[in-house]
Amino acid sequence: MVKKITVKTIQKYKNDGEKFSVLTAYDYSTAKYIDEAGIDIVLIGDSLAMVALGYETTHSIGVEEMSIFTKAVAKGVSHAMVVTDMPFLSYHTDIPTAIKNCGQMVRFGANAVKIEGFSDYILSVIKRLVETGIPVMGHLGFTPQFLNTLGGYKIQGKTQEAAEEILKQAKELEKAGVFSIVLEMVPQEAAKYITENISVPTISCGAGKYCDAQVLVSDDVFGKFSDFKPKFARKYGDMKELIYNCAKKYNDDVKNGRFPSDEEIF
Repeated sequence: MVKKITVKTIQKYKNDGEKFSVLTAYDYSTAKYIDEAGIDIVLIGDSLAMVALGYETTHSIGVEEMSIFTKAVAKGVSHAMVVTDMPFLSYHTDIPTAIKNCGQMVRFGANAVKIEGFSDYILSVIKRLVETGIPVMGHLGFTPQFLNTLGGYKIQGKTQEAAEEILKQAKELEKAGVFSIVLEMVPQEAAKYITENISVPTISCGAGKYCDAQVLVSDDVFGKFSDFKPKFARKYGDMKELIYNCAKKYNDDVKNGRFPSDEEIF
């Protein structure tokens, strides 16, 4: 039987100085393949709003849509930890609503949820979720759901003072009970400083190599999404070209009578 990755596994990685991997997935088959490849955490990221649903920002996706993708991904995973990115306004209004929405993701197969940002209210939400039995991954630095208040896609923690502020926030998230923290678009040295001064694992999303883990959007890794490519993403394949070529060959075969062949008919 495959041993399941848990919050204890993730903390042990940090304690032992062992790196771990995080990759997004939005459907059953992709989740199955990356799980079999040994990825430690499969994240149903709200990035699916753009790469899977064609929205302009992550603000447009809601709880019901995230529920559908959570169900699909969870069915394909047996080894990795499954984490659902809670969408915009799904936990911001009041604590009972936050617990209800996060609990729904757990019922549909998530092992934990991810919550962006920092405030006294968010700390209180995290505490109640953890008390309820729902593990929480934090997210600091650039937080896409706060895109409008941050003034665009801007690197965070560029000065010593700003890095100290993120560290302060990270320590408060740790006290509230998060099992890990994503640091997005933070300078490498700042991320290293934060990572070395908190007990829970950090996950780099464009925050350099010194964090305890790395996370990327699978569509960037596979070369499937081509509208834009973040500087910190690495392309490992070219699914766009593969899909285009396969579809074109199929189209040509249908129109020229080469499909189906005698072996493909009853």
